Amino acid sequence: MEGDVPRRANGVMVSTSTGRAVAFALNGLQQRAEMFVGPGDSVYEGMIVGENSRENDMAVNPMKEKKLSNMRAAGTDDNIILKPPRRMSLEAALEYVEDDELLEITPTNFRLRKRLLREAIRRREERRGN
Repeated sequence: MEGDVPRRANGVMVSTSTGRAVAFALNGLQQRAEMFVGPGDSVYEGMIVGENSRENDMAVNPMKEKKLSNMRAAGTDDNIILKPPRRMSLEAALEYVEDDELLEITPTNFRLRKRLLREAIRRREERRGN
């Protein structure tokens, strides 16, 4: 085969915090992306949690809870309907990974992550041109 290897057209959604993913946050994110994690899955800062519908990478918080107050709401609570997350095989995950990303392999699952976990460090390196 000759020529450049094709790259994916879309960016990814990268978690900005560590904890367990929440259905409320994933509901808001799934409108802009295809998710790789479901509610209750453990995520950490720098972990790729979904594929962005646009070409750039986006930092997101999949642990954002619904704000609870003592005031009565005029509307009603909506039922949260989540699409099942995309689970990748080893081969699909290896094809999906870009140069600035890594694939973690454990006995139970595969996780995609950025090479540099912290958002501030990734931005600094991007400005330097590395």
